[in-house]
Amino acid sequence: MTARRARLSRGLALLMMAVALLTVPAQARSEPTAPAAAAAGTASGGSHTVVTWGASADRMGDGVAGRSYRLIVHTSVAGGELRIRLSNAFGDRPVTFDSVYAGVQKEGAALVSRSNRRLTFGGGRSVTVPAGATAYSDPLTGTLPAATSLVVSIHSPDAAGPATGHGLAMQTSYATQGDHTSEESGAAWTDTIGSWYYLDAVTVRTGADIGAVVALGDSITDGWASTTDQNRRWPDYLARRLQRAGTGVKGVANEGISGNKVLADGAGQSALKRLQRDVLSQPGVRTVFLFEGVNDIKAHSGVTAQDLIAGYREIIARAHAAGKCVVGATVGPYEGWSEWDRAGEAVRQEVNQFVKDSGEFDAVTDFDHILRSPYDQERMLPFFDSGDHLHPNDKGMQAMADAVDLAGLDCGR
Repeated sequence: MTARRARLSRGLALLMMAVALLTVPAQARSEPTAPAAAAAGTASGGSHTVVTWGASADRMGDGVAGRSYRLIVHTSVAGGELRIRLSNAFGDRPVTFDSVYAGVQKEGAALVSRSNRRLTFGGGRSVTVPAGATAYSDPLTGTLPAATSLVVSIHSPDAAGPATGHGLAMQTSYATQGDHTSEESGAAWTDTIGSWYYLDAVTVRTGADIGAVVALGDSITDGWASTTDQNRRWPDYLARRLQRAGTGVKGVANEGISGNKVLADGAGQSALKRLQRDVLSQPGVRTVFLFEGVNDIKAHSGVTAQDLIAGYREIIARAHAAGKCVVGATVGPYEGWSEWDRAGEAVRQEVNQFVKDSGEFDAVTDFDHILRSPYDQERMLPFFDSGDHLHPNDKGMQAMADAVDLAGLDCGR
């Protein structure tokens, strides 16, 4: 009976999510921050738009005409007036999306019955996104609960040239040829994929006192070595903490890219280059959580501690100019990884001293202290080590999220 009750409970929860989305789309608006009627949970002080999910854009190889993608994403903050952002940031020509839907995942590529709803753009069913640009959908009325497994299905009749997306999703999504976006059955979605294509943000409208934090990072933030399909990246654990906490910061956008550097392009554009698009452009962001640097250090490219500190200072200055708080995190231990050496370790130690003692960040989280072994402080604690000596396992990811001072995510700027 216990298993049966669990299945019934899960089914009821999915049905409630679906019902929350089953309303007629609201009137089209051109910008995500445009005035709108108050959504569920909005305080008397008004409402605004907040990012509830995000993933950094990068180049993804060539687009395929006639291809459909069914993308599974996990939301953080609850709210009304769901909108998505489609990105052609790395395209060299316009790309058209002629059918876009949003629903709630039941299992695999299948959706909860009657949850799949068409998204419009400026009132129309189709949108053409110019090269280098993004486009927001019109909002849907109804409330999107926190921690929803949202399914965004998109079809492009003319995709070609460089596609835009996010390579390491740590989440199974689906693809197929032909337009099957309106179907709630998963039968046609026979190709499994581990990346997100063209979708880079989901927003909701909620109380004006609610904000979001954006995690700007590399593979550790991206979730490498965490369990696929279980939402066990450290920003996921942080989102779950925030939902339970009495804090105004509720939204979490994960803007990590595996292999990313602060100073140089390579695995994605550098943090400095992508800061505006991936972080500061997201609506409702109150705090930037900066956790990057190990790839700059271990690349043996001659980057000094002062070089990396200068990069941190530029990110701090730009975020502060935009009215955002900035939390800095120390670089974790990585002895045992193939690129570790004494010179890099010395840079790491100097950079971490700056993060902790400079006073230039609004708050600090000492991930190095949390992850390192008390017996060998240049190595990760084996209990947290995924086995490669750089990336934490699920337990390490949770420990990182648990170390974040939630009050420090809101400096009141």
